[in-house]
Amino acid sequence: MKNNSLKSAGRRQFIQKSAALSGAFVVGMYIPLSSGAVTTEANQPALANAWIRITPENQITLICARSEMGQDVYTSLPALLAEELNIPLSMIKVEIAGVAPVYVNAMLGGQITGGSSSVREGFDKLRTAGAATRAVLVQAAAARWNVSVDQCKAMNGKVTHAGGKSATYGELAMDASKLPLPEKPALKSPADYMVIGKESMKRLDTPAKITGKAVYGVDVKIPGMAIASLAQCPVIGGTPSSVDSSAALKIPGVIKVVQISDGVAVLAKDFYIARKGRDALKITWNEGSNAMLSNQLVRSQLEAGLSKKGAIIKSVGDANQVISSGKVISAQYFLPYLAHSTMEPVNCSADVANGKCRIIGPIQFQQGGQAVAAAAAGVKPEDVTIETTFLGGGFGRRLEVDFIRQAAEISRAAGMPVKMLWTKEDDITHDFYRPMSIHHIDAVLGANGQLNAMKAKMVSQSITTRAFPGFVKDGVDPFMVEGSNNLTYDIPNLEIANVIEEVGVRVGYWRSVSNSLNAFALESFMDEAAKAAGKDPVEYRLAALKKQPRAEAVLKLAVKKSGYRAGSKKFGVAQMECYDTYTACIVELDTSVPSTTVKKVTFVADCGITIHPDQARAQLTGGIIYGLGAALSNEITIKNGQVQQNNFNNYPSLRQNQIPVVEVHLIPSQEKPGGLGEAGVPLVAPALVNAIAAATGKRIRELPVQA
Repeated sequence: MKNNSLKSAGRRQFIQKSAALSGAFVVGMYIPLSSGAVTTEANQPALANAWIRITPENQITLICARSEMGQDVYTSLPALLAEELNIPLSMIKVEIAGVAPVYVNAMLGGQITGGSSSVREGFDKLRTAGAATRAVLVQAAAARWNVSVDQCKAMNGKVTHAGGKSATYGELAMDASKLPLPEKPALKSPADYMVIGKESMKRLDTPAKITGKAVYGVDVKIPGMAIASLAQCPVIGGTPSSVDSSAALKIPGVIKVVQISDGVAVLAKDFYIARKGRDALKITWNEGSNAMLSNQLVRSQLEAGLSKKGAIIKSVGDANQVISSGKVISAQYFLPYLAHSTMEPVNCSADVANGKCRIIGPIQFQQGGQAVAAAAAGVKPEDVTIETTFLGGGFGRRLEVDFIRQAAEISRAAGMPVKMLWTKEDDITHDFYRPMSIHHIDAVLGANGQLNAMKAKMVSQSITTRAFPGFVKDGVDPFMVEGSNNLTYDIPNLEIANVIEEVGVRVGYWRSVSNSLNAFALESFMDEAAKAAGKDPVEYRLAALKKQPRAEAVLKLAVKKSGYRAGSKKFGVAQMECYDTYTACIVELDTSVPSTTVKKVTFVADCGITIHPDQARAQLTGGIIYGLGAALSNEITIKNGQVQQNNFNNYPSLRQNQIPVVEVHLIPSQEKPGGLGEAGVPLVAPALVNAIAAATGKRIRELPVQA
């Protein structure tokens, strides 16, 4: 059969349709900010476009179109600009962009921060913007001095001439702004990089975060603002049917009680009083259609889905024929619902007044926020301004726009600006959860013990069916295939299928999306196949990676750096390609203690050109810890429609004394940058259970490990 992998075609169609939906597919980069963008007034831009602003005083600003949630866009994206402008990174100031079609993420089809795409999508775009700006600055200088362009050089924020003349970028900006930008300026060779890839690079946002000047959503203050605490139905989707607010209104400091579409908000001068007022409300809830939902019910529906054919998302050779006539090995894997559990609980500030709506908060999807706020506030989208703060963790939760709608509804109903703050309990019990999934795999080994045929089927809810329904066609969700349709192993007969089974639970994009689901099943199965063949798990994988040199290289380096030894009973291994980054993970257990204790995690990544190496390692380390905590102890359970976990006591994050030694190694590469923010998450769980199987002989096929 022909390989019908969706890796390129499905994503390309997704991007094209997304771009059409958003109103523009951005190709150019020079878009004047306004008709008055060119000015000589103090501190005003003399040269401005969608990405760069340069004032006469030589203040250079990057307009950053991606949200900063710890992943480093405040530094890595300015580094791309600094490189081509030939200036030190410290010369660049960063401002978060408003909402505009030019800021659409071409990889995701909206003004979205996610999918480990910020650097991947901005790598060419921002370097081109910088190089084009540098070109017109040099041209402006040459014209002013009546000399050849070849005799002028742009460096460190000024253009100099061999004869001794010089002018700052700011002094040249007015003249440069009148020149046409070259569409395809020459970009620097990696060998000439002065900023990109340097270990000495420092984060630009560190001083603001250390001094407390960085503004997160919870820090927002608007004159006349009230604090709102929102009571929501214990069953997600439920609505208030009757409300007695008399006791709440008697509490000193309570300002108002307002009802919105899915809850009741108490407004007060501070959160303590607002929460106290919320607790005094007497609400009768209409729990809706999800009141009888439970994990058992969901799991039974997913198990029934295994009997469905589903959508074939990758096919090579004829797996069905080989499996029907061979000796089959089979396994089935299960993964639970997971919450995002960001450190900063959900919050949003809104001011609806005079036909306008102002939204300020930690937002990953600005266009979606603008649209939902407009509907909630009863105004036109163009009358909604979105101001994005720093995010105290995103992990996909702040791609959702429910909290933006709620804040706008509360402000409109109350007739005043508000800051809505959820509690941690609200956050965990009203999340958009990583889907529960079941995976069944059948395979037949060849004469050499390697996989001759494999059929893998995943049954799960589709996040995209809810979030972007137009992108799910013929049963294919382009995000459900992550981690499976890009399988790196050479298997001559292969069939991978997905079955979408909707069950009513609210699901969302969780850090690494389906990579964490598919990698657990496929990398666990590779270990089981190696055992069935009587081969070492590392050698078994390497034999199937001969056509994937980057995957082969990361695995070999992981073995070397971890001290892995064939036959040892304390190591577990896993490898994959995730968001264009090739990764390998080896978990080492502490076998001197009876409980499951991870002693060390060795992680190797080939992420192409690395913009900020120190932060690359930090992102991967954070992903490893996030994934390990989830694998060990995290699970969302539902009973009578209500989520049973509600805080760190029963949905824990790893504490410092529980974190193993984590070593991250980067392979130097000249390939285009790969993603990093999510790439550290998926492999930890399969490497962990593979280590447990090596140590104990017990094969764990369901998470969490410590259920």
